Amino acid sequence: MPSMTSLQDLKGFLDQELNISGIPDYPGALNGLQIENGGEVTKIAAAVDASSPVFEKAIAAGADLLLVHHGMFWQGSQPVTGPVYKKLKMALDAGLALYSAHIPLDVHAQWGNNIQLATQLGMHATEPFFDWKGIQLGLSQDLDIDRSELHAQLAEIVAGPVHLCPGGPRQVGKVGIVTGGAGSEVAAMAECGIQTFITGEGPHWSYPLAEELGINVLYAGHYATETFGVRALCAEMGRKFGLETLWLDHPTGM
Repeated sequence: MPSMTSLQDLKGFLDQELNISGIPDYPGALNGLQIENGGEVTKIAAAVDASSPVFEKAIAAGADLLLVHHGMFWQGSQPVTGPVYKKLKMALDAGLALYSAHIPLDVHAQWGNNIQLATQLGMHATEPFFDWKGIQLGLSQDLDIDRSELHAQLAEIVAGPVHLCPGGPRQVGKVGIVTGGAGSEVAAMAECGIQTFITGEGPHWSYPLAEELGINVLYAGHYATETFGVRALCAEMGRKFGLETLWLDHPTGM
């Protein structure tokens, strides 16, 4: 007989540990429990995006809670028709609950995307930086390594290509990490004294601007830089509650 935990107990743990009510976010994030099920959970799946293919994978694997970084409502209010209806019906029919944590998971001091990526890069003395709506959105640390070495390490960690804008010093200096789609904040990074900026993706104009501002930018992929948090959090929940967990990899290539 598999272990079982109430959905409300899991929700309470996540709401408290991630400070869901206290951390600002974009309106479409709608952090927290987005879909309920019948009330019990035996298996937790983790993924980056609450997409239909991910729902299908979670249901096929027998999961009854899906933990994601990007939830269902980024486009705002929508009619429950077409793909939205199909996805919602799929989850309800299968008893699949959905919990989403965006910025609260990015910035978490233990399971967050930023700290998980920084730790894998050997950055063990990071400090929060970059004020955004009253919170510190990134992590920074001085590193005494060559830009090419950091580039190679990062590509190995994300298991994919990392696009480098070599606009700054060869010795990377003060490194800032803000995972996901923070490339448009290049100017803000320069103002914070960042010499080498690690993020997921950015607009085209962020590259020439970084050159003009004299900073390096490593674009390691929005998806690839945001797999770490949900995986770490899901594993922690499995240990704490004695539940089976699995990781659902569905990369977007972006």
